[in-house]
Amino acid sequence: MMEKGAKTGKNFLENGAFAFDFDGVVADTMSLFSAIGREEFGLHDLYPEKITDYDFSRCLDVDLDTLLQIITKVVGPDYNHRLEPLPGADSVLPRLLETAGSLLFVTARPDAAPVQDWLEKRLGLGRDCFEVVATGSFDNKAEVLESRGKTLFVEDRLETCFYLKDAGIEPLLFTQPWNRRPHPFHEVRSWADIAGYFGI
Repeated sequence: MMEKGAKTGKNFLENGAFAFDFDGVVADTMSLFSAIGREEFGLHDLYPEKITDYDFSRCLDVDLDTLLQIITKVVGPDYNHRLEPLPGADSVLPRLLETAGSLLFVTARPDAAPVQDWLEKRLGLGRDCFEVVATGSFDNKAEVLESRGKTLFVEDRLETCFYLKDAGIEPLLFTQPWNRRPHPFHEVRSWADIAGYFGI
């Protein structure tokens, strides 16, 4: 139930007051993570459905060094060609761009360049139509969003949603196996849901 006077998705769209996380929202990063784990590290039973916590050490029986090696490969540029968009992202983002004029992606990755290249080459977004800010930390996202006047953020990490809400930014939780715990936030389960939320 939407609170009286609360903004709708259309309001956020018309004001350009929204932004997106990248991994787990736009890009199917966990599928790539799992594939690298299986193919290069012999973790034959590693699949995205087994990742039920953003802290991998809590849900995967894999040593920390191996996890870090896989993550390093995933966030670097060498595997961009294997990173797929989540279904519908490649069609909905250009439609949002038509109305908003530009898109902002805020990621906890340490380097924006691989994300910029992927958005340009894989999704065909012009470099002058989007900005990627790599914060290097989940906790720094709110500051970036506030500085750019963004009051809605599509995010898949539940802990970040609580942090954003406390900072006055409305989280839109993109459902994933790793965020299936009780929460008060509006959920979207797909890019079709995102399109519906924004009324496009």
